[in-house]
Amino acid sequence: MRCVIARYPFELTRHGVLDSMAGVKPGTVTGDSVTIGRRRYPVMQVGEVVTRQDRRDFTGGEVTRTMARLGFTCHARPEAAPTPDAGARSPLQAASEALGSPGLHDA
Repeated sequence: MRCVIARYPFELTRHGVLDSMAGVKPGTVTGDSVTIGRRRYPVMQVGEVVTRQDRRDFTGGEVTRTMARLGFTCHARPEAAPTPDAGARSPLQAASEALGSPGLHDA
């Protein structure tokens, strides 16, 4: 399939992407990702390996669209874990308040 990534034309195939990514250890997924084989890779890592270009030269959207057109499963950015409220007490703070320990109320 012919595609354009970072203004450069590429002729990519599903099999070619599988071969290129074979033996590549997946990076930490913090943004969009794509499943290739049994592994989930960050789209920017896939773009870098497949195109042999620097990650700054293309966008994740370009790679995501290309991988989806080749039949790979693409995933949106993972949901962030909920953060505790700034005013919420930790279990240690709640226990120290219940026991009346001095000095831990402001921790």
